[in-house]
Amino acid sequence: MTRPSRLILVLLGLIVVAALVFWAYALITLNYAYSEGERAGYLQKFSKRGWICKTWEGEILLTSMPGAIPEKFEFSVRDDEVARQLMAATGKRVLLSYEQHKGVPTSCFGETEYFVERLQIQ
Repeated sequence: MTRPSRLILVLLGLIVVAALVFWAYALITLNYAYSEGERAGYLQKFSKRGWICKTWEGEILLTSMPGAIPEKFEFSVRDDEVARQLMAATGKRVLLSYEQHKGVPTSCFGETEYFVERLQIQ
């Protein structure tokens, strides 16, 4: 085997190994939650956005005490059925059940680290 063809094989091997490491890391970060919880508030905004990777992104206004500055909770949705339910709930009070996934490698999976799994309209 000549030296240039061996170099090409080594480079291809490195690319394959790097792709496998990226795939494994993405799989781990998407399937194991760092934390989980619930948030309640009024669904202000929900849309599908992105240039190449279209993701469902939303924002709820958390209920706060009178006179306090309202807090926003931004989230992503990966399930199309949950996204459909959220589209119908815009402007309503909702209870979101979410999982936090830290370290997700790219915004193609969602722009935030909070992924909504279920919702209840209150």
